[in-house]
Amino acid sequence: MELTINGSTHQIDVEPDTPLLWVLRDELGMTGTKYGCGVAQCGACTVLIDGQATRSCVTTVDSIVGMTVTTIEAIEQDSEGQKVVEAWVANQVPQCGYCQSGQVMAATALLKQTPQPTDEDIAAAMVNLCRCGTYNAISAAVRQAARA
Repeated sequence: MELTINGSTHQIDVEPDTPLLWVLRDELGMTGTKYGCGVAQCGACTVLIDGQATRSCVTTVDSIVGMTVTTIEAIEQDSEGQKVVEAWVANQVPQCGYCQSGQVMAATALLKQTPQPTDEDIAAAMVNLCRCGTYNAISAAVRQAARA
C-alpha cells in the first residue's frame, strides 16, 4: 500500500484494516501521534487527513489510500500549524503534554476551516480530552493563533 504522509510517499506492507496510528508509530517511527484510548474518544491520536482532524486509532490504512496525512512531526511546515505551535508555546499550554500533539492538530484543522473562530467555534472543535485541564490555555492559544 502507498501512503502520503508529511509530504513523502511511503510503501507500507500491513493488513488493510491496520489502524493508521500503528503504521505511524510502529512502521514509520513517528511517535508524536499518541495512543490514548483506542476508541476515538480522547483525541491524542489526532492527525490531519486531507486537512480534516481525524482520529488515527480507528482509521484504517486502506481507507486513506490516495489521501494526504499530516502528523505533528510536520505541522510547523504548514503556516496555520506554525501559528498554532507558536501560540501554544507563548501561552504555555502543555502541562504533562500527552494530549498536546492531538490538540495542536485539532486547532490547526479548525483554523484552516474557520480562520476567525468564535468562542463557540473553538468549544465545538476543541473536544480532545486533556487530563491536566488546560482548556482555558488551549482556547487562549487558538484565539492568539487566529489573530496572528
